[in-house]
Amino acid sequence: MHPGIKLRHIRAFLDIAQQGSVTSVAQAQGVTQPALSRTLAELEAMLAVPLFRREGRRLVLTEQGALFRHHASLGVQAFEAAAGALRGGGQDRLHLGVLPTVAARLIPQVALRLRTALPDTVISVTTGPHPHLIAALRDGTIDVMLGRMPGAAEMADLTFEHLYDEDIVLCARAGHPLRDSPLADVLPRVPLVLPPEGAVIRRAVNDYLASLGFGTLRAAFETVALPVGRGIVLGSDAVWFISRGVIQDEIERAEMVLLRTDTRFLSGAVGLTRRARLAPDRGVEVLIQTTRDCVVRGLHR
Repeated sequence: MHPGIKLRHIRAFLDIAQQGSVTSVAQAQGVTQPALSRTLAELEAMLAVPLFRREGRRLVLTEQGALFRHHASLGVQAFEAAAGALRGGGQDRLHLGVLPTVAARLIPQVALRLRTALPDTVISVTTGPHPHLIAALRDGTIDVMLGRMPGAAEMADLTFEHLYDEDIVLCARAGHPLRDSPLADVLPRVPLVLPPEGAVIRRAVNDYLASLGFGTLRAAFETVALPVGRGIVLGSDAVWFISRGVIQDEIERAEMVLLRTDTRFLSGAVGLTRRARLAPDRGVEVLIQTTRDCVVRGLHR
């Protein structure tokens, strides 16, 4: 390794890879954007490869950058574990990546039970869009991802354990004036909220809309985030395609209602995704078994 590479270069690179932006990382770290850009440029010069390419306003990893991220992330984790071991009394950590469909109900139940089963382990929960969590799983930033089943093209070197099936639903605010109208009348007349293109459920929604003859219908908003989608739906006549688990509490509180759809198109597998051929780890195995137990007891509903 080039003797000029310091830990600050590696941390800056990993943060930029996660955020896709020098500006946001500089703001979070309290440094100037030019200073952070120089740090990245120094690292690329010492490695003699470009680590990012620019796509619009975002920085996207090159093939070399993705490879370097994988090894650099594992290296930083090893350094942190070593430092913790020297301090004594350090805590083990479980890193769990969570998609919105399981964040509201299942994960709090799993986390509380893990606290009892592994009292000396910190349960670190990361939420985010599907592509971000898949990348984090591959580079070792998270141990397990819980949510919708990845697409077949994403499953190389990964394994998926099915836990249950969940519907994608179309919801509106309680008292919506078109709640009892046919979808053919509703969809062209109100703002439509769809999952973003990168969301794993977007394809199923697109297929469903195409089956109704609305393949060219454009969204007014795109999100799978509950705070955003909830605010839009409750504050307007917008309707939102979203996994039922995200809004289950709002349905039970009668804040939102479901519009009738054909669930043959809108049901999908939810489960645990992890790296294949991974060495056995007690914490991860306890996490997986605890999640299975919570699903068997119906705590995801």
